[in-house]
Amino acid sequence: MRVPLSWLREFVEVPQDATPDDVFAALVSVGFEEEEIVSFDLTGPIVVGKVLEFVEEPQSNGKTIRWCQVDVGEAHGGVRGIVCGASNFVPGDTVVVTLPGAVLPGPFPIAARKTYGHVSDGMIASAKELGLGDEHSGIIRLVEWGVDAEVGTDAIALLGLDDVAVDVNVTPDRGYALSIRGLAREYALSTGARFTDPGLREDVAAASGFPVTVRDDVPIRGNVGATEFVTRVVRGVDATRPTPPWMVARLTLAGIRSISLLVDITNYVMIELGQPIHGYDLATLTGGITVRRAAEGETLVTLDGQERALFAEDLLIADESGPIGLAGVMGGAATEMSASTTDVLVEAATFDAVSIARTARRHKLPSEASRRFERGVDPLIAPVAAQRVVDLMVELAGGTADALGSSLGAVVEREAIALPAAFVPGLIGVDYAADRIRETLELIGCTVEDAADGWTVTPPSWRPDLTDKWTLAEEVARVDDVDKAPSILPTPPSGRGYTPAQQGRRRVANTLAAIGFVETPSFPFVSATQNDLHGSATGEPVPGIRLANALDQTTPFLRRSLIPGLLQTAHRNLSRGTTDLALFEVGSVFLPEAGVVYGTDVNPPRAQKPSDEMLAQIEASVPPQPRHVALLLAGNVSPKQPGRAAEAAGLEVALDAIRAIGVAAGVTIDVAQGARAALHPGRTGVLSVDGAEVGYVGELLPRVAADADLPGRVTVAELDLDRVLSLAGERVVVASLSTYPAATQDVSLVVDAALPAAELRAALVEGAGPLLESIRLVDDYRGEGVPAGSKSLTFALRFRADDRTLTAAEATEAKLAGVAVAEDRFGAKIRD
Repeated sequence: MRVPLSWLREFVEVPQDATPDDVFAALVSVGFEEEEIVSFDLTGPIVVGKVLEFVEEPQSNGKTIRWCQVDVGEAHGGVRGIVCGASNFVPGDTVVVTLPGAVLPGPFPIAARKTYGHVSDGMIASAKELGLGDEHSGIIRLVEWGVDAEVGTDAIALLGLDDVAVDVNVTPDRGYALSIRGLAREYALSTGARFTDPGLREDVAAASGFPVTVRDDVPIRGNVGATEFVTRVVRGVDATRPTPPWMVARLTLAGIRSISLLVDITNYVMIELGQPIHGYDLATLTGGITVRRAAEGETLVTLDGQERALFAEDLLIADESGPIGLAGVMGGAATEMSASTTDVLVEAATFDAVSIARTARRHKLPSEASRRFERGVDPLIAPVAAQRVVDLMVELAGGTADALGSSLGAVVEREAIALPAAFVPGLIGVDYAADRIRETLELIGCTVEDAADGWTVTPPSWRPDLTDKWTLAEEVARVDDVDKAPSILPTPPSGRGYTPAQQGRRRVANTLAAIGFVETPSFPFVSATQNDLHGSATGEPVPGIRLANALDQTTPFLRRSLIPGLLQTAHRNLSRGTTDLALFEVGSVFLPEAGVVYGTDVNPPRAQKPSDEMLAQIEASVPPQPRHVALLLAGNVSPKQPGRAAEAAGLEVALDAIRAIGVAAGVTIDVAQGARAALHPGRTGVLSVDGAEVGYVGELLPRVAADADLPGRVTVAELDLDRVLSLAGERVVVASLSTYPAATQDVSLVVDAALPAAELRAALVEGAGPLLESIRLVDDYRGEGVPAGSKSLTFALRFRADDRTLTAAEATEAKLAGVAVAEDRFGAKIRD
């Protein structure tokens, strides 16, 4: 929210010597965030000049320039010759002249320079060149702006270009601060300066006779779409009159583009009071106004010229001809105020915040009006805002206030909040005096009445965010300097720290990062197709959690797998030239069970621990959300180097990473041949721990990789990390190292070609006993010397004892014990 200081001073006593930084400091102390200082970013001399005469000179490029003689006053050199390309002025016009030495926004310094055969001693300025708007086809004629000033007058002060605004960030729960009224009140709270509330007027004229009906057939959350609807009529306006420079300057600093006098007045009042205003050309209305929901098939051309298909939940402003506006969002083009408008119907209403927010998002049509309505507008300010618009249209547009209008409004009652006297000091940790608590709440607009153990507090109409004693306590701390609250770190109880599961997840992530993978967290939103393909082994449709209000309608489901996010990250990196990728992610997946309804409405009590029964209800209301770890490899694991070819990243690298995960988790992860819908047949492995399946690894099918715009081979792996860690139990991850040497032996066994190598390896481990330190598959041979339908698997074995140096005989005995188990179980034979 941008706040011009001259505007702020109309409602609160800001010292004349106060700088923007001083105002920032005051507003930051009551909870706002400092953004930037906004000004017109120009310096003088910029003065009022009078065009005495000019000569039109056609140029060879087809353009005609005017060689002008302009009087800028004796103090600024008298009459100066200036070249001007505009043609919208005549001799005798007063204009804005930027003299040599001036600097315009850009920055654009002004100097005497030779152009078109003349020395132009300055420049006659347009509105755009001064930062007052987008109009640059013609220069400013002060008579059109309603300004009468002597030659030589400082134009910077005359046009309000010396004003400055501070821009503060307003959080969504403080919609009242999206106005000069609201921020002036906050400045007063911070500094103690006297505040004059522009919302308290007793001269609001009564109006009646204009038919207004609220017919809300689809109330949202039980709330009626419009609770207040005030209309006023102003007749005989001159819509062609210029907007006064002071209003243009203030709107510009506030971030609002000047459009026309009538529209500028409605925008001005919206910024001033926080109440969005809409004006209709009364002559274009058919009958009265009805506030209703859209009917099927209705359309509306909005002020931006777009025809919009309406939805059943859209709240509309309609007359007898049909829709004429999206309530609280944007008006319709058919009834907009134009240069031919003579009679205006002014509308000031209060609309349901949820309805307006949904409409704005549904149509992708955010506006200054919807921004305020969806955060909450003071329901009592509508009559005051309408009267303010009427007054300005009478004053600036020459109109006459009419008695025709309407005033439809509900009784606004805020529920009183019980606030015990000891609650605020106990919650905040500051010993606030009772009188100070009461004074602070009254300063923010609350009505405070004494009660048995404290007070009964009724929040003001403009503060919908004050709903309970906790929010009242926060207000006391905010206004009375939250920095007074002591910073005391609690002493952690001894023996506490990360849980075993947290430690395990950190070990796994740190291990993957240490071996060269890069962690890339991604959004958990996917399409149904992605869930089906990567969230199950078969690729058949699986249950998914659909978001009620998805950010992107193409990805409305919560993920069942981490792979889609890694594929998207890989595609983004490849599109930017990074071709060698080793990525991983640790995150939650969402695995709803078929037929189970999730999301039941459970509201735990505040400030106390929920019961075991309620915790069970909460747990049952959400789907299982195990944490997974996933890997993606593409390109090369090591680049081409002198004397060494590039090494492609494939299944071997992925399996090494999986073994590293197992070491970090404290388990041995076995791999066996498997199949998945998204992975290449024959290049897919099932991962298991002690016979329990925990994940998979494999190479993406070419068509799946192509659909993700990933060229070449892409290897992925995904493990249920929570399950892996649970299977690890209390196993010791780090073992002490033996000081005795190892004995190494190899063994080649001939087995059936269909036998998974992991099963043969397990048999060897089981038979070899505790002396076997490690076992690694080093060769898979099928060919001459091996019977058809068989294969020869070679394992490298390493034996070691903790208390002695092993003999070759002991190592051989252990090896043969393993071979015996393999022979008994699978008929394995030592290859000759």
